[in-house]
Amino acid sequence: MDDLFASAREDAGGASTGAPLAVRMRPRTLDEVVGQQHLLGPGAPLRRLVEGLDGRAGPPSVILWGPPGTGKTTLAHVISRGAGGAGSSHRFVEMSAITAGVRDVRRAMEEARDARDVLGRRTVLFLDEVHRFTKAQQDVLLPGVEQRWVVLVAATTENPSFSVVAPLLSRSLLLTLRGLDDADVAALLRRAVADPRGLAGEVGIADEALDHLVRLAGGDARRALTSLEAAAGVVGGTGVITLADAERAVDAAVVRYDRDGDQHYDVASALIKSLRGSDVDAALHYLARMLEAGEDPRFVARRLVISASEDVGMADPTALVTAVAAAQAVALVGMPEGRIVLAQAVVHLATAPKSNAAYLAVDAAIGDVRAGRGG
Repeated sequence: MDDLFASAREDAGGASTGAPLAVRMRPRTLDEVVGQQHLLGPGAPLRRLVEGLDGRAGPPSVILWGPPGTGKTTLAHVISRGAGGAGSSHRFVEMSAITAGVRDVRRAMEEARDARDVLGRRTVLFLDEVHRFTKAQQDVLLPGVEQRWVVLVAATTENPSFSVVAPLLSRSLLLTLRGLDDADVAALLRRAVADPRGLAGEVGIADEALDHLVRLAGGDARRALTSLEAAAGVVGGTGVITLADAERAVDAAVVRYDRDGDQHYDVASALIKSLRGSDVDAALHYLARMLEAGEDPRFVARRLVISASEDVGMADPTALVTAVAAAQAVALVGMPEGRIVLAQAVVHLATAPKSNAAYLAVDAAIGDVRAGRGG
C-alpha cells in the first residue's frame, strides 16, 4: 500500500546526494544518534521503544518534547526502523500539523488500520508540530492510538501539558529531549566532514572554525550542519574551512569569549560594574557579548539578582522583584526570547538609584558576631 503523505523513508544507503547535509547525515540507528543519552542508554525509554517495535503488543505512542534541532524527526525515523535498522517491515508516514487537516489524519488512520489488518505491517506516524493541531484535530488521533493502528510519534517544541489534549497525553509516553552540548555538536560536525554521506573528507575544517560553528549552533544539530554546509560552499567543496570562511558563511563574527576561563568572569564583572555605574549602554553591550558567546542565561540572571540587592538595595526595592522575575522567566521561556527579559532587568538595574546600605549593614553585623559581640 502506497503512503499518500510525505514519507521520509531512508534506505541503508541514506538520502540522495542532492539532499541537504542535515538530511544526509540523519542517523539510521540508535547507535548513530548524538546526545540524548538519558533516553538512549541501556534500558532507557527510547531504546526499549525501538527494541520493542517488533513485539507482539507493540510499543506505546510517544510525544517528543524539546527545542529545535535536538533529533525529534531523527528519532521518529529510527523508531520506524526498529532495533535492526533495516526498516523494511514498517510503514513510515510523516505529516506536519502545519499543513495537515482532519481529513488527512483520518485517511492516515484508515490506511494504517488496513495495513495492519490486511498486510500485517505496522505504521509509524510521525506528526511534527503537534501543538499546532486544534483540540478537535488531536481528538481524531485517539482511536488509532488507542487501538494501536499506528505508533504515533508526535513532536513539539511547546510544553505538552498546555498544548496537547489530556486523553492523548494519557495514551502516550512523554519524553523530553535536551539541547545538545558542545561536545556532541562538535562530534556531529567532525562526523559530517568525514562521512561518505556528508562531505566525504573532501573538505577539512580548522579547530577555530569548528569551535565557531559549535558556538553558533546553540545545541541545535540542524543549525550546525546547515552552517557547516554553507562553510563548505565558501571554500568551493574542497580545501580546509578556516575561521574566516566560517564567519563569512554564517555572517557572524567570532566573539572572543571563553566560558570556562578568565573572559567569562571579566565580562561578567564588566556587566556588574556598568550596572553599578548606571551606564545602560555599556551594560547592554556586555549582556549582548555574553549571550552571543553562548553564555548560560541562567548565570546572567543570577548575577542580576545579586546586583539588585548588593548595588540597588533599598534605594529601589522593586529592582530585586524585577531581577527574580527575570530569572524565573528565563527558566520558563528559554532562549532566544530570554534575551528580552534579561535586557529589561539590565535597564531597570542600571537606571535605578543605588544603595549598598543593606550589604554593608549585614557584613557589619556578621563582623560583630564573628568578633564575639553576641551579647
